[in-house]
Amino acid sequence: MTTSKRRRESNWKSRKMNPQPHGKITSLHDLANGASPEGKSDTTP
Repeated sequence: MTTSKRRRESNWKSRKMNPQPHGKITSLHDLANGASPEGKSDTTP
C-alpha cells in the first residue's frame, strides 16, 4: 500500500521544519587533525 500524496507532503514538511542534525563538522582541516565536532577532547594518547 502506498501513502497518499497529502500524507507524504505533510511528513516531508514536518521533517524539513524540525531537522535532527547528527553533528556539525567545522572544517575538513579540523576533521583531519582529529578534532571532534562535539567539542570533546580525545583521550587517546
